[in-house]
Amino acid sequence: ILRCLVGSEMCIRDSMKKRIYLLVGALCIIMQLVSSCTNFLEVEEKGKTTIPSFLSDPDGLNAGLVGAYNKMYAYYDNEFTKYPDVAGNMLSMKYVSAGADMLDQYNFTSDALQETGAVGYIWRKIYEALANVNNVIQYQPQVISAYPNAKDMCQRILGEALFLRALCHFDLCRVYAQPYNYTSDASHLGVPILLKTPGPDDNVSRESVKKVYLQILADLERAADCFRGIESSGIYYASLQAVNALYSRVYLYMEDWNNALKYAKLAIGTGKLSQGDTYLNMYQDLSTTGEAIFRLNGIDQSGKLKAFYDASCVPADTLFTLFDEGDIRLGLLRNKDGIAYCSKYYSLKQPDNQVNRDDPFVFRLSEMYMNAAEAAWHLKDYTAASGYLKSILERAVDTDYAVNTLSQYSDAKLIQLIEKERVKELCFEGHNFFDIIRWKQDLKREENTNSSVEKIVYPSDYFVLPIPQVELNANTNMQPNPTVNN
Repeated sequence: ILRCLVGSEMCIRDSMKKRIYLLVGALCIIMQLVSSCTNFLEVEEKGKTTIPSFLSDPDGLNAGLVGAYNKMYAYYDNEFTKYPDVAGNMLSMKYVSAGADMLDQYNFTSDALQETGAVGYIWRKIYEALANVNNVIQYQPQVISAYPNAKDMCQRILGEALFLRALCHFDLCRVYAQPYNYTSDASHLGVPILLKTPGPDDNVSRESVKKVYLQILADLERAADCFRGIESSGIYYASLQAVNALYSRVYLYMEDWNNALKYAKLAIGTGKLSQGDTYLNMYQDLSTTGEAIFRLNGIDQSGKLKAFYDASCVPADTLFTLFDEGDIRLGLLRNKDGIAYCSKYYSLKQPDNQVNRDDPFVFRLSEMYMNAAEAAWHLKDYTAASGYLKSILERAVDTDYAVNTLSQYSDAKLIQLIEKERVKELCFEGHNFFDIIRWKQDLKREENTNSSVEKIVYPSDYFVLPIPQVELNANTNMQPNPTVNN
């Protein structure tokens, strides 16, 4: 039975069992605030029984933001980050028996009825995060009005919330909609745009991908304004650098190469790529900041990605064929006995000694270098593209290796090396499948794959997940995805 909020009262209605998932975030925030304040918001809010009451002062607003980060961690540390690697071509599942985690996404047999699998969970968890963020954005002006001395704090909170809202919409679009360049004008179906929490009778519909991206860019513009002149709070919080990083990624998907390069350069700034042990320690020692731009904090959480890659999935043989001997990144794909497995979520040291903790990256400098290289190549600035790529190759092995590797590619074919290095650099960080489809490439897996799917030709209806059936049943305005929702 779904608990729902009507006005300021708490109630339970049997008839609301099928109420749309878009409401879940708004409905659950009040329940969690009331029943588990310390765990959910990490603050004590006695005597407050409604969302407006909780978010009526600066401390409550900040607590609401913490809740939003927690909700974002819940989807990044699970199905959302697993999906693009499981659906991609650089991973092999150890077990392909019925009930294995993410098996349907591996075999492209996702079912709209799977409420408790990737199909339902990604949709629901992102909208939970989005509902929390929208509540913070909605009540922030009232808090500033009531507490003018806290204006700077409230502006920082607004900037973080706007960044998170942009990221939520972008992530939803990547999973449930075809990529931006699927149609020439991005007029194909995207996802609902939610700028406020819908009421029980609101039946929202999907907007075009173009409209979704325009909203993402609008939120990033406002977020950037909020952050100007404000020092970053650290890698676990949104910042102007994180805004620039998301700008770069969004424009890359839009194939707006000028802006993709511009914002990649802004995100890089004076930052340097992590070298040697510092690079490995970003993953193996969670107290190492390294080249992180934005990372989610797994404190007091039992990391799902660590267990997944430890027990369920291993790098595909084709991934290892891309690497040359001595590449530092191989240190994250093998254990000491030479057995292949992804150790990007297997930290050896945690600042709080929580052995099951993992802190997934959302943005780091290496991605910005790869974005810049790809954008520069499309702008025919081959010297710049080679320069960004050279930095990645030098860090991977050494300068001689970088120079020799680059010499083997003409300007026209340099994009092949850029794509290859992107696969190696960002493997198992939630990019592989999304890159394949935005590059308009066929999905091709190794010949000995244990998946039932070895190849899917681009374009394909199977390159998106179905809209959850419970959503379609409850909301007559919600449009399904072709084929996968049949």
